[in-house]
Amino acid sequence: MFRTKICVVLLSIFLISSVKSQTNQSINPTNNLYTAGHASAFIGGLYNAFYSYKTLKLHGNFGLGAPDLLDGELLILDGKIYQTQASGKTFEINDNHLTPFAVVNFFNADQTIKTTRSVSKERLYSYLDSILPNQNAIYAIHIKGTFKNIKTRAFPPVKEKPYLPLAEMLPLQQFFTFKNIEGDLVGYRIPAHMEGPNISGYHFHFLSADKKSGGHIIELLTDVISIEIDLLNSFTVALPQTKDFAAFDLKKDRSEEIKRVENGKKN
Repeated sequence: MFRTKICVVLLSIFLISSVKSQTNQSINPTNNLYTAGHASAFIGGLYNAFYSYKTLKLHGNFGLGAPDLLDGELLILDGKIYQTQASGKTFEINDNHLTPFAVVNFFNADQTIKTTRSVSKERLYSYLDSILPNQNAIYAIHIKGTFKNIKTRAFPPVKEKPYLPLAEMLPLQQFFTFKNIEGDLVGYRIPAHMEGPNISGYHFHFLSADKKSGGHIIELLTDVISIEIDLLNSFTVALPQTKDFAAFDLKKDRSEEIKRVENGKKN
């Protein structure tokens, strides 16, 4: 009986230690995608910011998102946050501002590929699919180099409630085209099982090397680039603690709206 009790105690200690080890591994902040906000709610018109940039930086030094009241596009690179407005103006933001939606991680490349092959956005995504075999995994992707052509966009700020869903604001988006430009693409490939709180598929924002131009990627043609890939193994979602979010209808399927918004197409 005494030996049996000892075995039970030892087994319990082993199981507790094992669970703690697995738990600590699963929430490793250096390998976690952190989402502030809810993508479907944001796409549906919740543009009021609630999450501070200062706190966001505690969860990542790389990522993308949106400014308060939809005033352009956000990009996070090397721990600095840049905003591109509908005027085309791009600048670094201080930590005192807030965001309604952003995704970040601490970037640490697991794989680096250099290529001189010139490809379009569609061919680039196909190539990435060929080297990212796990369709259910989360990948952070940093692409740096020279681009023969890049087309980006940014939205103007909203003014009065009720705000229109983002797909209905597509006629207001402003486009910017750059030729033979150096810069960085910051983005992710999010698996389908994370659709809703996040936007599944590929999503990239651009920042020029001189930090004066940027925006959400619409079209591109690469020149000489390097591709850095960071495989993530967990994700966290910080939901808005607001009355608007509490009352928001999340049952609506916005998949078609998201496709239109991602591609910048009105129809």
